[in-house]
Amino acid sequence: MSDPTIAAGFAAAFFDYAIEKGAPRDVLLSASGLTPEDLGDQDNRIPVTAYQTMIGAGIAATGDTALLLRHTLDTKLEMISVVGQIVHSSASLPHSIEQLNRYLHLMAESEAMAGRDRFELLQQDGQVWIVDHMPVSGPDYIGIEASFARFISEFRRSFPDQVFGIEMQVTYPAPPHVDEYPDLFQLPVTFNATRNALRIDPVWISVDTEFEPGNEYVFGVFTRHADELLAKLGRSDSIRARIEALILPDLHQGSLSMDKVARDLGMSRQTLYRRLKDEGATFAEIHDDLRHKMALDYLTARKVTVNEAAYLLGFSEASSFVRAFKRWTGQSPSAFRDGAR
Repeated sequence: MSDPTIAAGFAAAFFDYAIEKGAPRDVLLSASGLTPEDLGDQDNRIPVTAYQTMIGAGIAATGDTALLLRHTLDTKLEMISVVGQIVHSSASLPHSIEQLNRYLHLMAESEAMAGRDRFELLQQDGQVWIVDHMPVSGPDYIGIEASFARFISEFRRSFPDQVFGIEMQVTYPAPPHVDEYPDLFQLPVTFNATRNALRIDPVWISVDTEFEPGNEYVFGVFTRHADELLAKLGRSDSIRARIEALILPDLHQGSLSMDKVARDLGMSRQTLYRRLKDEGATFAEIHDDLRHKMALDYLTARKVTVNEAAYLLGFSEASSFVRAFKRWTGQSPSAFRDGAR
């Protein structure tokens, strides 16, 4: 992977935050080489280097080396990335970390983590740790810093009355804003450690501790059924299956770009069109068939309502989903779901 990318939602959120804190808009755009159009869709892909350059420009403009850390603590992941919606709909902490590792590439690609999970939930000597295996060098420490800040802030907001983080160990030396760590992280931190790890209360791995997200975006899209389907699709060599595996995480967007899928597959739109023609399929048919397949999966599992299924499948209105479902099955989604009891 020569040019790793990141979801534009992260850059867009930081862009707005940095401006609010005094960074000039034109300075951030000029330094990163990005345009407002690049930042307009949170699922758009932009170069990781552009995001990193924007962060550097924001820090330089505000004089605040903790700018990214504050931004992470002050923002909600589910408002920035679909991965936040996935994590917030998970059944437990172990399940959420499993989903986070599985869909991490939707947030940011990394050559360093190729073939390896970034986060590990480790039980050691009666303690429970979330270990971040991302290698750290030089200024890259802000990525680890933000990683743990994200875990801590999300749990603080979702479970304000329960202890989550207990202590942190990080491989990097004390940063320029170390004096602000006690206020921002609110737990002890050991610098120059042998690993990057966040110790948490053991209650979070108890079988009795389940999440109740209460998330307005109720996102049951990546349940066990979807995981199994994605794994099955990933094992196929057909171009149809490769497309399905690519667009499954983005079904909630509704309209999907064939040009983007072609780029993700490393081919031109014309080549993708020819490959599909050879298999007797069209991009629109694959999109529609996958919606049909996932609709049956969601409603059979009875984990989401009809309205939630409509959202997950990218229908702007529930009525449009009802019409599509009747075209697929000859019955209404409600009737099908009730029959799946």
